[in-house]
Amino acid sequence: MKWSEISILTTNEAVEPISNILHEAGASGVVIEDPLELEKEREDQFGEIYQLNPDDYPEEGVIVKAYLPVNSFLGETVDEIKEAINNLIIYNIDIGLNKVSISEVNEEEWATAWKKYYNPVKISEKFTIVPTWEEYTPVNTDELIIELDPGMAFGTGTHPTTVMCIQALERTVRADDRVVDVGTGSGVLSIAAAKLGAGKVEAMDLDDVAVQVAKLNLKLNKVHDVATISQNNLLDGVAEGADIVVANILAEVILRFADDAGKIVKSGGHFITSGIIQQKKEVVKDAMINAGFEIEEVMTMEDWVAIIGKKK
Repeated sequence: MKWSEISILTTNEAVEPISNILHEAGASGVVIEDPLELEKEREDQFGEIYQLNPDDYPEEGVIVKAYLPVNSFLGETVDEIKEAINNLIIYNIDIGLNKVSISEVNEEEWATAWKKYYNPVKISEKFTIVPTWEEYTPVNTDELIIELDPGMAFGTGTHPTTVMCIQALERTVRADDRVVDVGTGSGVLSIAAAKLGAGKVEAMDLDDVAVQVAKLNLKLNKVHDVATISQNNLLDGVAEGADIVVANILAEVILRFADDAGKIVKSGGHFITSGIIQQKKEVVKDAMINAGFEIEEVMTMEDWVAIIGKKK
């Protein structure tokens, strides 16, 4: 089978929304080539070691790649992707050079392209993200493993916004908590919450593809008895009280349902938000405060922000 590789040269700020656009267009996942990765200290407190090839990264900006099947609708799909990316300007998102290129790859090359970017990564004190094809031995008995396959999942679970959400869940999830995961994508946050001991996890996403992907990942990680997935628009129709609401999506979307989160999160519970660029940090904090939350912690990683709010 032939696949088309679509490559977009853009900015760090636009990575998340463009990834979502590609996902909604039918891509099985995204590859992010960020030259900032070359500047990082590659061995840190968690002990992971990386070997990166500078030739795989752009001289400026960030490249987001995805793979789409070559079919009679490919031209229309690419045009829709380009239009959706251009429309991000309406939301004051800097899309940079926005250079889009298309190339064709075969099935074997497509699989190899995924795997060279994806290795086991320890992202927090407790969690390690492991691709399904890798053999991995936990370093200690307390280590928690999340298995993902980027060939079927939206993202690899190692983006800074995801990492901060998982670290925030480690700080807040208590035994038997009810957790609601808004805009779940691959389901990685729901998996983490379940493995941390939550009693009930409800994952939600408006996109049907994401719902199917998350359902597979929940089963793959053997947490489907605790975590369920449904198609839903944000918190519409959700009335039962929650101990934690977590959302790793755009700031503009968080602003749309902050009040709803304030209504369902129990006193002493938490609202964890991420996917926020630095410029939008204060407006999201204000919305969370107005919804009845005290700002407990603001986390930063690279250009991204996550905010933990505690219900009064």
